[in-house]
Amino acid sequence: MMVSLQDSVKIIRNSAPYINAHRGKTFVIVFGGEAIEEANFANIIHDIALLSSLGVRLVLVHGARPQIDSRVAMRGLASRYHDGVRITDKATLECVKDAAGSVRSQIEALLTMGLANSPMHGAHIRVCSGNLVVAMPIGVRDGVDFEHSGQVRRIDVDGIRDHLNDGSIVLLSMMGYSSTGEVFNLVHQEVAMHTAISLKADKLICFTSASGLVDEQGTMLPQLEYSELEGLIAQETPNDPFTLRAIQQSLLAGIPRCHCVSYRQDGALLQELFTRDGSGTLIASHHYEQVRRATIEDVGGILNLIDPLEQKGILVKRSRELLEAEIGQFTVIDRDGMIVACAALYPYIEERCGEVACVATHSDYRGGARGERLMRAMKKQALKLGLERIFVLTTVTAHWFMEQGFTLSSPDSLPEKKKRLYNYQRNSKVFELALTTTEQKMRE
Repeated sequence: MMVSLQDSVKIIRNSAPYINAHRGKTFVIVFGGEAIEEANFANIIHDIALLSSLGVRLVLVHGARPQIDSRVAMRGLASRYHDGVRITDKATLECVKDAAGSVRSQIEALLTMGLANSPMHGAHIRVCSGNLVVAMPIGVRDGVDFEHSGQVRRIDVDGIRDHLNDGSIVLLSMMGYSSTGEVFNLVHQEVAMHTAISLKADKLICFTSASGLVDEQGTMLPQLEYSELEGLIAQETPNDPFTLRAIQQSLLAGIPRCHCVSYRQDGALLQELFTRDGSGTLIASHHYEQVRRATIEDVGGILNLIDPLEQKGILVKRSRELLEAEIGQFTVIDRDGMIVACAALYPYIEERCGEVACVATHSDYRGGARGERLMRAMKKQALKLGLERIFVLTTVTAHWFMEQGFTLSSPDSLPEKKKRLYNYQRNSKVFELALTTTEQKMRE
């Protein structure tokens, strides 16, 4: 599909806030050996090089399970696992070393490529690696001796930061080294997790075979909160358990955002990082779409949101001056800096009721239960104010409010002040909802 010059300009302009936001930040990017064998891997490396050129500090962590399996099979050895972790005997360790060295050379070669007319032309990227992961043996678990399989003891943070400060990309493998001179085979997701936590990275980005994390039905989840991750881990899903645990521990340790993107989809990494809707799954310590009270800075965004609905007569026209005066009544859903939904609550304290008004969702973001999230916020605010019921006036969206539990009422039920302002020409229908004791308990 051809992209017009105008579309190209729009893409660059829309990505500018993300370019500014990511510059100088530290990202830990992890991918397994399966990604390296994928035809799209060269494109992934090109995109990583682009991130580096935009000022992102990068640590890459790779695995090599299929490459190790291939070498184990060629030597006539048996691959042994316990709880998904390879049991690495002395002979298998040689396969691990061989595979890790081969994969590392492949990645370094791709990051060095600078042919004319290629995305890497003029990049001049330096790649650094070494004994930056200190490891220790797993030992014996459940009666199973893991031999040369290990776990991370510590990350050489100063060494990695020195390389990053020099403008280099740091490349880590699934191998770790001990103070006694031993080499251990590690789980590469755990290396990435410990690295991200030790560096206090801004993001942990995991490449997966799917577009992102999926639920039990195999449906891709565009976003998750930390609180929802535990339930996903407990379910039987196709998601890699080591990746889920790495994300969970990283968020728990203070990494603000983790991402899962496909290593099969060309451009998935850039789309995830430089567009508002992304391409994979964003897992945040708080909801990516934040429900919050509006501030004066949100006036412009709310006006842009409600203007099309006002033009159609669905909402009553509000001037900027009126909106500025009433901004304290509004609640918004903020999607990465963009106001995608709003609602307002006007309380009538003496009558112990409140009007829910100006409920609007951006046309590109309907169907995602955002209206329901706003309505829950309205109920909580009303209960906090001691209100017993809420009401709405609507000309178009009666069915939606009925689905939320509202019942048809009449203008006679309105508070006296609102009744005097009722526009009989507009002939809005009145719906009301009693705030039940169940909702009160939910709030508490």
